[in-house]
Amino acid sequence: MSRLTKQEALQHWRGLPAQPLKSPRPIPYKHSGSTYGADGIRIEGCREFIDSVLAQIKPLLQAENTRTRLALNYQQVEPREGKPSGYAGQWVCYVKVHERGSEAQAVNGFASAIAGKDIIASRGF
Repeated sequence: MSRLTKQEALQHWRGLPAQPLKSPRPIPYKHSGSTYGADGIRIEGCREFIDSVLAQIKPLLQAENTRTRLALNYQQVEPREGKPSGYAGQWVCYVKVHERGSEAQAVNGFASAIAGKDIIASRGF
């Protein structure tokens, strides 16, 4: 298993050129089990901090389309039973991209062709 030291990570981060946000690889349709390690984002803290980060990654909203969907969970942090936390009441936001099923893609493609623009008729599928 590889790991960068803090100094190596800082040097790497500072050396990154300005670039557009790369699209995350979608999680396959009907994937079961953990998605740990899949492309995704976890942001924790006060809502103002989370919102400021979300504002910087708005291009990810393009993943909510006829072929993929955003898995988005934005909720308040609750302390775990028996483990008091000084961060209760704070927030966490998770963002990952999932493939839509072939049925949903077909319905979306049909609706989009009729409308002449992208239509996501299959929200929730």
